[in-house]
This record gives sequence, C-alpha cells and structure tokens, in this order.
Amino acid sequence: MISSITVYCSSSNLAPREYFTAAADLGREFARRGIGLVFGGGQVGLMGCIADAVMENGGTVKGIIPRFLEEREVAHYGLSELHVVETMHERKLKLAEWGEAYLVLPGGFGTLDELMEVITWKHLGHHRKPIILLNLNGFWNPLLLFFSQIAEQHMITEEYGAYYSVCNSVEEVLEII
Repeated sequence: MISSITVYCSSSNLAPREYFTAAADLGREFARRGIGLVFGGGQVGLMGCIADAVMENGGTVKGIIPRFLEEREVAHYGLSELHVVETMHERKLKLAEWGEAYLVLPGGFGTLDELMEVITWKHLGHHRKPIILLNLNGFWNPLLLFFSQIAEQHMITEEYGAYYSVCNSVEEVLEII
C-alpha cells in the first residue's frame, strides 16, 4: 500500500460535474486509507475539490504552487502543507518526487504536460512508480489512440502500455492503489 500519491488534474471550475464527484470520492478514500495527497496547490477546479475532500476527512495534503500562480490558481492555504516555489520546474520536480504513485484525472495542458513528463521519465528509467490514468467517460481515449498510432509508426516501443494503467472508474483506481 502506498502512503502518498501525486494527483495531476484540472484547475478549471467548469469541468463536468462527474469529474468533481470522482475527485471528491477519491479524496475521501485517500483520507480514509491514510494516503497523503500531493498536488499542485490550487484551491480551484478538480485540484481544490480533491484537496478539500482529503482535508475534510482528516487526511494530509501537500500542495506545491509557483509564486506566479499563487493568485491565479488561488493558492489553497487550508492544507497540511503549502509550498510556494519560484518556478514551474520546481513545482513539477517536487510533485514527481513526493508521491509514491501518480494519478492523472481529466485536465488541460498542464495536466497533459505533467503526464507526459512522468511517462517519459519512466521510459528513460528515471522512476518505477505506478502511473494511473482515470479515464472517466473515455476522457483519455484520444490520447491512448495517439499512443497506439505512434507505436505503430515505431516512434515508441510496443512496451509503452506497461508504463501506465488505465482505469474507467474510481473503484478501479482504488483497487490498484
């Protein structure tokens, strides 16, 4: 069993409601199971939702936010720990280091960037941590299709699928972790 998990997800308050429901369910379960949350430190969107659910249920949360996003993503000051760093690179490094596994919920460019980085690092042997994609409503299907396409064109090896797990529900994620 892992003791901490880094979650990458949307900072948008306009994401579909079912994504917020999943984030809250995961947060409650992390707290119940004693799994600490490591995340991007924002109070908004799915980030704020999962952090709130962990905190409201007695869990621990480490947030990491760069100073220039402290106001834009509305830094979450109600956490166990909030680390304000100078750059996105520092943020991403701490997010990658502090969790024992990575869980990727639906998100935008930042989430995609973080996912690609931890997959690339795993491919290069930089880490061996589990990477889990929460594929709610098929959110990640276009990306998974793209991965298949670049494998067919020999841009990546056929073993790429071993780098991550795809879960279609909160229950499947909880079974893995």
